[in-house]
Amino acid sequence: MKKSTLIATMAFAFTTLLSSNMNAQKFPDLDKSPMDVASFPTDYKNADKIAKVTYSRPVLKGRNVSELAPNGKVWRTGANEATEITLYKDMKLGQTKIKAGTYTFYAIPEKDTYTIIINKDLNVWGSYFYKVENDVARLVVPVTEGKESLEAFSMVFSKSDNGIILNMGWDKVRVAVPFTE
Repeated sequence: MKKSTLIATMAFAFTTLLSSNMNAQKFPDLDKSPMDVASFPTDYKNADKIAKVTYSRPVLKGRNVSELAPNGKVWRTGANEATEITLYKDMKLGQTKIKAGTYTFYAIPEKDTYTIIINKDLNVWGSYFYKVENDVARLVVPVTEGKESLEAFSMVFSKSDNGIILNMGWDKVRVAVPFTE
């Protein structure tokens, strides 16, 4: 009786292992707008991060920025899920103090300015579920023109005299978002 129980247990374990391996082999295709992260400071040796932004990177592929991020409409600031920004310490966007935490990061593009929006909703797809009543801070920043075109939407932080700047670029569009301490 013990021998038959052992054989049954081994058969069950083998079947479970085999079925788990078969299911684990079904991987999705590479995302057309892959997810990326930018943080400050950028080096991995420094554990004292000030900010991190998690976003997906859409690619122009012959299209215009204004087609993918239309003027006058709330944009998820990337692709797929709404971009999320994490501040590891209290910061200011313009004159508005933002407590340390994770927020969605939206923008409203215009020809010469972007309205930057920090919103308390999380885990939302795109900007389809954006609710203005959940805004934490807004700041209008100027658009400048870069010398070279960027095919993929990109974000990177840089140091400023009194905080950090989240730099966004796509095609020749450049937007600098200042966060101060």
